Amino acid sequence: MAIGKARALPLTSDAKRFPVIETDADIARGVDFLVAREPCFGKVIAVHGLPSSRRVENNLASLLKIVTEQLISLKAADAIWRRIETRLHPFEPHVILRFSLEDLQSLGLTRAKARSFQAIAMAIHSGVLDFESLHQAPDQEVLAKLIALPGIGPWTADIYLLTALGRADAWPAGDLALQMAAQDLFAMNGRPTAKAFLEWAENWKPWRSVAARLLWSHYRGLKGLSQQAN
Repeated sequence: MAIGKARALPLTSDAKRFPVIETDADIARGVDFLVAREPCFGKVIAVHGLPSSRRVENNLASLLKIVTEQLISLKAADAIWRRIETRLHPFEPHVILRFSLEDLQSLGLTRAKARSFQAIAMAIHSGVLDFESLHQAPDQEVLAKLIALPGIGPWTADIYLLTALGRADAWPAGDLALQMAAQDLFAMNGRPTAKAFLEWAENWKPWRSVAARLLWSHYRGLKGLSQQAN
């Protein structure tokens, strides 16, 4: 199944430092690589076509939205995020810091997530976190910088690496939807743990973020959801 002609990693402005997925052609090259290593991925392409790029902007709003989505359904997260957008737009640190924990909780956030909102805003305000520096940093450095912030764990950091920075080998192994999709697609006896999933995906390097996109596509198909990711 030759979807893209090249097997090399995509050439982007950051290619000399770390591969970045920016176009459907980049995704197609990753798909070719993955289908050659794991033919089951071909079933996803046959049913759903190329997966969505899932790219978002590298900025404060994107990071806060991912924090909002932690551990809750997409439907619930969407409802909460609409309230947050109304109150916190244009998502400047000084705007967020004017809100108390109780104010943020009134928008639907848990107290832990409200604290995380404040901590992220303070980190940006103080210069500890800079989105342009994340854009220029290697994957592991990005993950370390994000996980150092209160309320941000491996899942949030991995999702940001994949969606906001577009890194080709990001792998959110703790993502429940990915685990459920893999269990079905590969006929596993049970849902894999994050640790087992990391080991399973070793064979998909350096295109694990494309593998994640394919598995999300499969998950949305299983759940009868639109393939157009939010």
